[in-house]
Amino acid sequence: MNRRTSPPPVSPPPAAGSRTLSILLVRDPHDADPLNVETIRAGLAQAGFTTVQTVDADLRLPDVIAATLPDLVIIASESAARDTIEHVCVSTQHAPRPIVLFTDNDDALRIKAALSAGITAYIVDGLRAERVKTVLDVAYARFELDQQLRAELDATKLKLAERKTVERAKGLLMESRGITEDDAYKRLRSMAMERGIKLVEAAQRVIDVMG
Repeated sequence: MNRRTSPPPVSPPPAAGSRTLSILLVRDPHDADPLNVETIRAGLAQAGFTTVQTVDADLRLPDVIAATLPDLVIIASESAARDTIEHVCVSTQHAPRPIVLFTDNDDALRIKAALSAGITAYIVDGLRAERVKTVLDVAYARFELDQQLRAELDATKLKLAERKTVERAKGLLMESRGITEDDAYKRLRSMAMERGIKLVEAAQRVIDVMG
């Protein structure tokens, strides 16, 4: 039986004082007047974040992310362009990490769309050096909470799917053998113990043979 597996937990990076945080700063290539990219870099440096690579949101982005494995991704997009946001979010979907967007666009619908796409923090009023650590701390806190909730949801779905598999196997045994539900469960449990497999695996084998 194919099982859904939850993504591996993502450990929060240590504070800037314990090691250098790796940050990927992504520029929006559609911006006619790039949104203070150098100001953002300067603000990060003042806050102690010196390992910062700046790239454009283009077709090379997935390769850059795979090669550099940044702890955090920052997008500088004047208009919060949907294409740029989606490109970054898709590029990180197999290895989730916090994504912070700095923009001048305070449109409520654009904010909702960005957060739905996977943006962790949507910052409208710009980056100030004295705020950068707080912004990143908040982004990590929300990211970790989202990851925890997703893991819990996946675990719940897996348990429900396993329960349905066991119930179906019991039904097949009851129908074919003319036995009670309790006896069907005992047969599944005995089968699992004898073969050293999980109950749901025994149930799936019954379904594969009798289903």
